[in-house]
Amino acid sequence: MQRYSSIKASTEKVMKMIISKSKATGIGLIAVLLWSSIVGLIRSVSESLGATGGAAMIYSLASVFLFLSIGFPRLREFPRNYLIWGSLLFVSYELCLALSIGYAHTGQQAIEVGMVNYLWPALTMVCAILFNQQKSGLLIIPGFILALAGICWVLGGEQGIDLASMATNIQDNPLSYALALTGTLIWAAYCTVTARIANGKNGVTLFFILTATALWVKYVLMGADPMHFDLHALIYLVLAAAAMGFGYAAWNVGILHGHVTILAGASYFIPVLSAALAALVLQTSLAISFWQGAAMVCIGSVLCWIATRQQ
Repeated sequence: MQRYSSIKASTEKVMKMIISKSKATGIGLIAVLLWSSIVGLIRSVSESLGATGGAAMIYSLASVFLFLSIGFPRLREFPRNYLIWGSLLFVSYELCLALSIGYAHTGQQAIEVGMVNYLWPALTMVCAILFNQQKSGLLIIPGFILALAGICWVLGGEQGIDLASMATNIQDNPLSYALALTGTLIWAAYCTVTARIANGKNGVTLFFILTATALWVKYVLMGADPMHFDLHALIYLVLAAAAMGFGYAAWNVGILHGHVTILAGASYFIPVLSAALAALVLQTSLAISFWQGAAMVCIGSVLCWIATRQQ
């Protein structure tokens, strides 16, 4: 009888662990959903508050949410190199991301700019191979080529991969597309560098505060457009800040306590989900060629991920 009770107690303990891990995974998947909504929400805020002012407000409020959910890190425990390079790369990326979307001329262009940003998963894998000695299979080559072709397919418009259409599209707003591509390169560098020097630390709250500070400095010094607050702007501001702040908090829970493989796999489908949510929020109709390109980006990223997982 005692042996039966012991086995029962062990079984219950294992079941609790499984349920707990499943809950953590579910929380991590919420992060994927939150991050997928960022493009549409940032664009909606920028339409009322401006590209710089709207981004400054989003990151300021998101910093508050992060402080309440994660807290402020103990900086004395952080490697100095991580504080310096992590801060510089993270802030630079977030500036590129927010401003590239905010500077877009139309809702569709904002979605296209956001899609360029999602080249980073495949690019990060390539950087990890080149600079972190990450082992990889041959699938990395067709995976990266497919992801890059997907971006070109999106930028080519209804013609698919068409260099003339791509050039015309980019020339309409070179700043937004340049910021998006630069941000992609910076985030790949951030992931590669911090994997080596972070020592398991997470400075996201500090980094968000620094990003908000940089945006406010830009807003004051460069004379950005005045912000016009109304109920529409306030609702989307809170939603955007919550998506960013709580997205990082939820992802942290999922990665620490959930099924990492499931979360990693789900994150590579963010481009399609992001485009769908942004199209809904911005009331924008996207051509079938856009969805084909977005699917290519997702599949290419997954192939890159599989290439590293095989090793």
